[in-house]
Amino acid sequence: MPDVRATLRAQRIETPSWAYANSGTRFKVFAQPGVPRDPYEKIADAAVVHRLTGVAPTVSLHIPWDTVEDFGKLAAYAEEQGVRLGVINANVFQDDDYKLGSVTNPDPRIRRKATDHLLACVDVMNATGSKDLKLWFSDGTNYPGQDDIRARQDRLAAALREVYDRLGDDQRILLEYKLFEPAFYTTDVPDWGTAYAHTLELGPKAQVVIDTGHHAPGTNIEFIVAFLLRQRRLGAFDFNSRFYADDDLMAGAADPFQLFRIMYEIVRGDALDPAAGITFMLDQCHNIEAKIPAIIRSVTNIQEATAKALIVDRPALAAAQQEGDVLAANAVLMDAFSTDVRPLLAEIRQEQGLAADPIAAYRASGYAEKISAERVGGTQAGWGA
Repeated sequence: MPDVRATLRAQRIETPSWAYANSGTRFKVFAQPGVPRDPYEKIADAAVVHRLTGVAPTVSLHIPWDTVEDFGKLAAYAEEQGVRLGVINANVFQDDDYKLGSVTNPDPRIRRKATDHLLACVDVMNATGSKDLKLWFSDGTNYPGQDDIRARQDRLAAALREVYDRLGDDQRILLEYKLFEPAFYTTDVPDWGTAYAHTLELGPKAQVVIDTGHHAPGTNIEFIVAFLLRQRRLGAFDFNSRFYADDDLMAGAADPFQLFRIMYEIVRGDALDPAAGITFMLDQCHNIEAKIPAIIRSVTNIQEATAKALIVDRPALAAAQQEGDVLAANAVLMDAFSTDVRPLLAEIRQEQGLAADPIAAYRASGYAEKISAERVGGTQAGWGA
């Protein structure tokens, strides 16, 4: 059995720069006071989340949303704030040229443009010290016959190979998949199997990202987790919640039991240890809720799911499974899920010199009022929706 307290103290959850900015739905993005205007202010907000939770020491960047003149300077600023720059996310979905796809586009000029952007992101990684490049492609088709499905896979494989070959020895590609949207007939990387096949073809420096919102209703995500762990191809998570499609709501908000089941497979696979190489990230877009408290709540929701997964009586579960006692086996999991672990997490935070309740501490800090007063003028950061 793992040391529950030590494991929870060592847990790390990466927060995304874009979650601190204005973001929402394709219909409307509601601006909020105090939203960052540049990557430096995003990092300052992320540092507040880490100081209050103690488990969020890295920040994902999105290029070109977070482009600066000097990425080394940005990395140094992050260090000064007590955090580090983490995963670099490429964006090849917000340019008019990409209407028919980016790296799978039938036009070789556009494919070259998209691949060059991915290579430029590797250069950003070299400047920031980041180890992971996360790739998500909106590429696909809307109508039968629009393009050659197999040819698009060939184009994808060629672009991935070129980027893979540019990586350093300690760098990785994290390939993300999504069931649909914005392509409605075929999506070029629609599921974990497609992503898995491409990473196998590339080599050991390519692994799969599981975004918890990117599946058909009823999909057993914990099965995917278990399978990819067994194959040593699970590289990262994008945690969020969704009720219908890719809502990007707070992690654990829609189905906390699912989050618990996922984290149990992580615990079962001994994959919480940073040495396992799995990056636990948030990928969320806060439109109607205050951004920093929503991110803190997401972090604590993941902590709670993890704590419950850690206290599962694994010997009792194994015995029930071996005996074929279906009800007893299910009861072991349900007992752990029903346990209130908030007092345990509060104790661990206090042992680390942190406030027992990070949300209450944030509200008492006056930080929201401070940034609302200071961040006046200029253009708020966002994704342009």
